[in-house]
Amino acid sequence: MSFASGTPGGKNSGSKAGGTVPRAVSAAARLAALAALLVLIARPGWLQPLFAPLAEHGAPAIYDRASLIDLTLAHLALVAASSLIGSVLAIAAGIAVTRPAGADFLPVARSIANLGQTFPPVAVLALAVPAVGFGATPVLLALTLYGLLPVFESTLAGLGSIPAATLDAARGMGMSARQRLVSIELPLAMPVIVNGVRLAVVINLGTATIGSTVAAKGLGDVIIAGLQTSNTAFVLQGGVIVALLAVLLYDALGLAGRLLAPADTAARRAGRD
Repeated sequence: MSFASGTPGGKNSGSKAGGTVPRAVSAAARLAALAALLVLIARPGWLQPLFAPLAEHGAPAIYDRASLIDLTLAHLALVAASSLIGSVLAIAAGIAVTRPAGADFLPVARSIANLGQTFPPVAVLALAVPAVGFGATPVLLALTLYGLLPVFESTLAGLGSIPAATLDAARGMGMSARQRLVSIELPLAMPVIVNGVRLAVVINLGTATIGSTVAAKGLGDVIIAGLQTSNTAFVLQGGVIVALLAVLLYDALGLAGRLLAPADTAARRAGRD
């Protein structure tokens, strides 16, 4: 029997070795997903043999009505704009209702944030198109409303999780309310807030595909074209691109949340890894 595994050094070595393999597999999976995404949008012709069996009656297997790179960039721009606007509004509202002067408005703010999840995006589009017309504007409005709730709730959770002793110590140092918010509360709450943002981004990324029904340019064009012509190859092509984007963006924003974590939190996480 080896005594090395019973020593602290042996245990740590085994733990590190056990943790290295999953990290390597995870990194390889990310690279594979990124490579697949790049091929799908930049060199889709390479996948012609793969999609050809799904295209019936001589229909094209690869979407060629527009550049997939342009559609992907337009899709991401719409998601980025709506997520940014929604995050700014939700974080500002979350900060406001956690201040003593705004605490009474918490039920109202939460009801507004829930409104976007109460009405499906299709209903919002149907109501918005008569007012603002076709194109990206109604989709931007629908996605902004749809992404409010996760960011708002994560802001409340993050700010509410800060220990009272930490805030008392900041007051004892003579820090003003604004200084406490900027220097203490937001940095400590940021990892939790980022988790809400990443969820909103993924929700908007998938939901933005319906924007093609109101003439908003994006990856929904590929999926809708496939549904209209019963071309499974188009549907699968557009769906896989959206799915890969969702996985990669969710992972990237998770990394951003870990990087924004305070030093002591990051150290604890590293110790667990």
